[in-house]
Amino acid sequence: MDDASYCATPVPAGPEADADAGPPFAECVLCREPTEYPESTRGATLCPVCAWQEAGRSACSG
Repeated sequence: MDDASYCATPVPAGPEADADAGPPFAECVLCREPTEYPESTRGATLCPVCAWQEAGRSACSG
């Protein structure tokens, strides 16, 4: 049973994985990385990393 695909790591899905497919993604207002939101999204868009950091900051701010 030498199937090499058995232990293969799957390719992550997300904005960076399929940047050429689908609509263009909005940039994060803090780090300018692509977000999971389309460019047509209104308001301040954050990437998942910055959204997580902001949630931590606001939760600890009292």
